[in-house]
Amino acid sequence: MTVDPFVTHRSLLFTVAYEMLSSAADAEDVVQETWLRWADVDHDEVRDARAFLVRIVTRQALNRLRTLSRRREDYVGEWLPEPLLTSPDVAEDVELAESVSIAMLTVLETLGPTERAVFVLREVFDLSYDEIADAVGKKSAAVRQIARRAREHVAARRPRMEVGRAEQERVVARFIAALNTGDLQELMDVLAPDVVAVADGGGQVPATRRPVVGAEKLVALFTAGLRKVASFAGAPVWVNGAPAVRVEVDGEVAGTISVIVENGRVTRLFSVWNPHKLAWLADEAVLTR
Repeated sequence: MTVDPFVTHRSLLFTVAYEMLSSAADAEDVVQETWLRWADVDHDEVRDARAFLVRIVTRQALNRLRTLSRRREDYVGEWLPEPLLTSPDVAEDVELAESVSIAMLTVLETLGPTERAVFVLREVFDLSYDEIADAVGKKSAAVRQIARRAREHVAARRPRMEVGRAEQERVVARFIAALNTGDLQELMDVLAPDVVAVADGGGQVPATRRPVVGAEKLVALFTAGLRKVASFAGAPVWVNGAPAVRVEVDGEVAGTISVIVENGRVTRLFSVWNPHKLAWLADEAVLTR
């Protein structure tokens, strides 16, 4: 029995959409829209199903991204990508893990919609310039120029992380233990002195609206927050291809914290508290290798 090409390439389509949109919910909607369009075509007339499906999902994601970009201009506080549960083996594919990391997705947010599509399709999925041109509705020569500009833009801003998986897991475990025990000295020790913390509450829940810089400020903020809740617990979870923290407050999932590690200490924290971005945390890993 022949497997429907859509089923075969569904994971690829979701990943393309997610890396363009930074939202699992929107990516899933785009994949469903792609399925509807796929169902309407004569499959015998399609010579390359993978290329055809990638073209559809890219165009649908571009349309949605342009709408989302306008909405994000009015977003309350810092905007961060929607956390995506991933299986631990995603970390073994270094390029995939980096491409879906919160840090990289945050950089991709600084690209325009077409630049982002071209970068993702070329640098992450290694599509040819002709294939990309067909997907984004541009000439191949123009796509080459867009790809070069996008590559330079990302290279100047991309996080340079050379941390092994074992060290990342070890530091995150220390961070979680310090949070759970309330050991403020251990928390100070695991945080870099100039650590930067970015929080996304979306105006739905209390969260800092600007990045917090410095371990002392961050520990003071954490201490103040603990006084306002009956119970707090951090648990390890794999999010966007890396070890992270799932936070429960008063027995309910309240957020995730993605952790950037350098030289054995935490240098950046990306925490998502907006409840509208946490729905996928109740599911099994969405992205697997």
